[in-house]
Amino acid sequence: MSVTSVSEQVKFRLWGKAAGCCQYENCSHPLYYDQLTKAEFNTAYIAHIYADQPKGPRYDAVLSSKLQADISNLMLLCDEHHRLVDKVAVKEHPAERLLAMKEQHERRIELVSKILPAKGSHILLYGAAIGNHRSPLSYLEAASAIIHTNLPANNYAIELGMKNAYQTDDSTDYWNIEASNLHRLFNLKVESLKGNHEIQHFSVFALAPQPLLILLGTLLSDIYIAEVYQRHREPASWQWQLQADASDFALVEPENKSGVPALVFELSGNVSDDRIQKILGTDCSIWKIKIDSPHNDFLKTREQLSSFRKICRRIFNKIKIAHGEDSLIHLFPIMPVSAAVELGRVWMPKADLPIIIYDQHRSNNGFTQTLTIKNELLCYQ
Repeated sequence: MSVTSVSEQVKFRLWGKAAGCCQYENCSHPLYYDQLTKAEFNTAYIAHIYADQPKGPRYDAVLSSKLQADISNLMLLCDEHHRLVDKVAVKEHPAERLLAMKEQHERRIELVSKILPAKGSHILLYGAAIGNHRSPLSYLEAASAIIHTNLPANNYAIELGMKNAYQTDDSTDYWNIEASNLHRLFNLKVESLKGNHEIQHFSVFALAPQPLLILLGTLLSDIYIAEVYQRHREPASWQWQLQADASDFALVEPENKSGVPALVFELSGNVSDDRIQKILGTDCSIWKIKIDSPHNDFLKTREQLSSFRKICRRIFNKIKIAHGEDSLIHLFPIMPVSAAVELGRVWMPKADLPIIIYDQHRSNNGFTQTLTIKNELLCYQ
């Protein structure tokens, strides 16, 4: 039990720094209303990190008396965590741990409070089955990824994926069903916001087979102000990293440009020419965008994704010049999810050639044709 009288001024400052929420790590429970009844009243406890009396938890002979009423030694806690740190698990909560919790919480509140309303963003989640795996998309993970630059426009995400879909990506009906549903939900949930909502920025988080990710990108295009995020494996996060290993994109042109144009992306893995020729014939013209050592976790930074957009723009133009207005691009993507979405955004429906997108699947023993995106109507079939 505390014996120190904390001034009203210090209490108000502490409430402000904590934004009225519990400062225990990963709690942040609002302390101004009852969660069950929703009745509004003060449910907070002001707890000492270093106890203000000798028998209290974490008492320090020097610091306790010096900091007994100082805001640096006080935490705003809910009843549950107040009991935990002062009675139930005192040894597990040394002063250093509590000080770190307090600092982290207050830094986060300070950061969020500096983000202006114009920095709001709609969180857009799109997931579809990849083989037998469902997409583990999370609003909270997405919100954590954007918080350094944007605030979520709502406390929920715009979700474009099908619920309880039973088809898998090796079935004949999968592509048309998923594409039709994506187009319908995009028009309903995203297009309806265009010009009709004060926030016009979108943060995109997607995990799906690459043909569907490319289709999503074509729907977003450059008309929507959007940032596309990448799921990293190491470290496991959606948050963009500050640096990455060198991975310059190379544009490789075919010697023979008279055959059917194939555009291959060797970014997450290698694709041998014979796999493409097996489908299109040995006289096809294979264009490539590749990196020296393809792997599935190379894309770490915003700058890498920006460079990818630029080289995609170049290769679409080059293929059109080389093969003519009446050609059609056969697209073979082996790339990170964010790159697939951005590829779709780079493609220009009125200027670029139509694309037939292929998907790699073991059960089909190689690449199979999935979606066709046509330039005149931005449709799929």
